[in-house]
Amino acid sequence: MTVVQTPPPPLPVRDTAQPRALSPMLTRLAEERATGVLVREHGTLYLAEGRVVHADSPLAPGLDVLLTAHGTLAATAWQRAAAEASGPLHAAELLLESGLLPTGALELCHLDALYDAGYFALAPSSAPGRFRYDRAPRLGPLPSVPVVALERETLRRRLLLHRLWPDPAADTAPLIRADPVAAAPPTPRQRAVLDRVDGVRTATAIARNLGRQAFHTLVDVRRLAAAGQVVPLPTAPAPPPPFPVTDPDIALLKRLRDALEAL
Repeated sequence: MTVVQTPPPPLPVRDTAQPRALSPMLTRLAEERATGVLVREHGTLYLAEGRVVHADSPLAPGLDVLLTAHGTLAATAWQRAAAEASGPLHAAELLLESGLLPTGALELCHLDALYDAGYFALAPSSAPGRFRYDRAPRLGPLPSVPVVALERETLRRRLLLHRLWPDPAADTAPLIRADPVAAAPPTPRQRAVLDRVDGVRTATAIARNLGRQAFHTLVDVRRLAAAGQVVPLPTAPAPPPPFPVTDPDIALLKRLRDALEAL
C-alpha cells in the first residue's frame, strides 16, 4: 500500500490590508448599535443606532460657519433656528423643514461638517474617550454615516497630508510667512490662506476666518509648507530652572557682604 503524504493546510495569513480601528470603543459601539455621545480629546461624535449623525470639534468650523460664511444662508436665519433648537443638528433640521435651504445644499454642508469634525475627533489622543448613552441623538432627515466610512475617510485624509508634507507641526502651531528662494505662485485658495498668516493664527483658525473646512485648509497649509512659503512659529526655549539657594550659599553671601563692608 502506498502512503500519500498530504501537505498540511497553510497557516492563516493575517490580512494586513485591513487597518487597525482608529477607536476600538467606537467600533464596539457601532457593532452594538449604540445611541449616545462619544467625547474624545479633540472632538465629539454623536451616534444613533451605531451610525454617526453629527460631529463637532473646537478645531473645525461648525455647520453654522459653513452655511453662513459665503451667503448660502443668512446669519439671522441660522440664529433664529438655533434659538429654537436644542443643538446645531436640530437647527439644521428646522431649516430643512422651513424650506430656507435646498435639501441638497444642506445635506452636503452637513456631511462636510461631519467629516471635517470627525477627522479631528478621531485624532490620536492622550486620554481615553468617554461614552454617554443618551436617547437624544437620532436618525433624522439629514444623512448619517457608518462608523467604518468615517474611519476610512479619516485614514485617507491622514495619508494625503503625509504625502503632501510629512511634518505635522504646521497643522497646530501659529504660522509665519517664509521667504523661499524660488516658489511657484500660490493658487487663489492658497493666496487667501497666506494673506491671513500673521504669526498668531493657526491653520484651523485661518479656516474659521475663511469659513472653509479645516481639513481643506490643512491641505493648503501643507502644500505651502512643502513650497517653503510658510513655517510654524518657532517656540521660545524654556528658561533654565533657577539654581536652588542652599544654606552654604547664604553663608557665603554673608561673608562676601562683610568683606565688602570692611574695605
